Amino acid sequence: MLIGDRDHDSASRPGAGGAVAPRVVATAPAGAQPAAAAGSVDVEKAKFEADRAHILAMAGNYKVTFDMRETTPWLAGYEPIEPKISGGHEIVRLVEDSGRKIVLQHILVAEHGGQTLIIKHWRQDWVYEPADVLVYAGPNQWKLETVPERFRKGRWSQTVWQTDDSPRYGGWGEWTGEGGVPRWRSNWTLRPLARRDAVRKPVYDRYQAINRHSPTPTGWIHWQDNIKLGMVAGKLTPIVQESLLNTYERFDGYKVSAGDAYWAKTKAYWGEVRKAWDAAIVAHGGVTVKEEAETGSVTGLKLMGLADEIAEGKKMEAAAVAEARTAIMEATKG
Repeated sequence: MLIGDRDHDSASRPGAGGAVAPRVVATAPAGAQPAAAAGSVDVEKAKFEADRAHILAMAGNYKVTFDMRETTPWLAGYEPIEPKISGGHEIVRLVEDSGRKIVLQHILVAEHGGQTLIIKHWRQDWVYEPADVLVYAGPNQWKLETVPERFRKGRWSQTVWQTDDSPRYGGWGEWTGEGGVPRWRSNWTLRPLARRDAVRKPVYDRYQAINRHSPTPTGWIHWQDNIKLGMVAGKLTPIVQESLLNTYERFDGYKVSAGDAYWAKTKAYWGEVRKAWDAAIVAHGGVTVKEEAETGSVTGLKLMGLADEIAEGKKMEAAAVAEARTAIMEATKG
């Protein structure tokens, strides 16, 4: 209530002898916030820092298990494939932390025939309160999609990129803690087939999925709830449900120095590759690039091969960057 409206406030009643007692109005220092507002800011800041801690905690050395299970068929006559469990050793390294943006790079480290194999794996970018997010729009197409303003506050987008830093999928969501379990849950998003499915040429050609991330006492989990979709009689149709659980357990009992050595030699190159992809996306409000079953996109072999040549000392970084820019420009000009 405004001071002038308080007709019955005791401070304006006649005192002894009929005099009106002077009214004293306390004023806050310039720039001060009401206690409630300040408390709200403190809560938001604390949650922001807690969210960041959950994301940053994904970095480290891990033993990874990939558990993939088709469960419920949605199309009559479809038989779910056998469950598949695989795994390996993966390092996750922090590429960027600018406060409101965090970038993590995954690198697989494996042994085969007595040799160490290094595979630059997926990348995840986290952005706080994003205005837009790059989403999969169907075969060979990705577009920048505006995040509704009412869904930005306190939320994070996650954009996932292929091994060659071409786009894979993106979504947005909020870190919450129902039941005492921290988790980030995305909105429903489309995404292209993973290699494990694409190489089989199945009846489905994309997923509609929800993505979840949660820290655990020994690492973290990445849980994907996938509806596998395909064209049936000219209509996009649900084929089967899949539950995919990737478990990352902290593990330092495996030699991963080769992965770090690869990244030290190639991270500047990959930084320029990211810039080239970003430029193509901004120029077109998205990007069109042909998908390829084995490598994710048609640029995969070229861009990954250039990185290998840098790591092996067979090509200068500047020359590799120039070739990569040309490859990306050619692949996205349509």
